[in-house]
Amino acid sequence: MVALIGSLVAFVVALLVGGLAIYVGASLIVGLEDYSHAVVTAIVGALAWALTAWIPLFGPLLALIAWIWVVNWRYPGGWLDAALIGVVAWLAALAILFVLDTILGLGVGAFGVPGA
Repeated sequence: MVALIGSLVAFVVALLVGGLAIYVGASLIVGLEDYSHAVVTAIVGALAWALTAWIPLFGPLLALIAWIWVVNWRYPGGWLDAALIGVVAWLAALAILFVLDTILGLGVGAFGVPGA
């Protein structure tokens, strides 16, 4: 039971980190400041990634395109803005995770942000 609770807490923290990273990217690139929108985007983006990343040979590339498509679908602007949101979100996730790992010693990821 303790392991289940620990896993659930780790998932929630990783989801909140991923949502925060997407929030930072979206607010800087397109000026949309809605944290709950970013968290939902993280969930849908992670689902799109999971459904495509397993495909042999081209899976990771297709997964990245699918994730950018989700961001493009959820935020105003075009594909370039969506890709820029992704780059900023990835950098923000790395910075947030560095702080969480260094200061708090948490070994979590950023759910919904590829490569973080």
